[in-house]
Amino acid sequence: MPDCPSCAERISASDKICPHCGTRIKGGSGAKRKKNSSGVPVVLLVVGISFGVLVICGGVGLALLLPAVQQAREAARRTQCRNNLRQIGLALHNYHEANGAFPLAYIADASGKPMHSWRVLILPFLDQRGLYDEYNFSEPWDGPNNSRLLARIPPQYICVSHPNTVGNTNTAYAAGLGRECVFRGYEPVKLTEISDGASNTLLVVEAGDAGIPWMKPEDVDITKHSTLGDPAGFSSHHIGGVHALMCDGSVKFLPPSMDPQTLKALFTRDGKEVVGPF
Repeated sequence: MPDCPSCAERISASDKICPHCGTRIKGGSGAKRKKNSSGVPVVLLVVGISFGVLVICGGVGLALLLPAVQQAREAARRTQCRNNLRQIGLALHNYHEANGAFPLAYIADASGKPMHSWRVLILPFLDQRGLYDEYNFSEPWDGPNNSRLLARIPPQYICVSHPNTVGNTNTAYAAGLGRECVFRGYEPVKLTEISDGASNTLLVVEAGDAGIPWMKPEDVDITKHSTLGDPAGFSSHHIGGVHALMCDGSVKFLPPSMDPQTLKALFTRDGKEVVGPF
């Protein structure tokens, strides 16, 4: 039995009018489904064209959507980075409350060689008491016992925007080290000694490219690395700036273009500099 050329329903060979759609059948018996010049049925051709249009439009839509997705992911990473620094700030303040001062930048041996980092000293205040108890303060940070703890880096020291996050044991954050900083190295600093104001004094800044193992008693010497964006000093993989923890526990997003003198003024605890908006 032939098919109606309009609705493709089966019709009788003697039908001159399709009983299904009412179309007049031309050519009498043996009518077949209408085809184009290429021999492809019209219905299939329409379906194919429609699918092609959807694919093209979908591709354009996806291309337009990708930047928004990337921006959302970066916003989430920045939020996580800020939260890391806030937790570090809270741990530093809890350490201060328990010990009467912020921790030393490092604990040294009898000869003055740095042995242990402040990042290890605040472990109990980062809910890492078990890791702290396993750490052996009678040997260096990279001694036989302590070396095996390096892979257990606390999540607060990891920024997910930095590359090679998985398996990376380097800290994403470092203190500003200097005689006029809160982390001056040779003795601890109390909040009462920060006469420039806690909201105008920096504690810890992103330093993801500095390559500092998280337990190593090493930070960024501000006399050697006085600008933001320095891979060997303070730098970030976030777009447009570097996260920094202030002494009052707040977190700022500082532009890489910040004037070095302003940055230095923010690191000094009692320099009496006049710091404008930043």
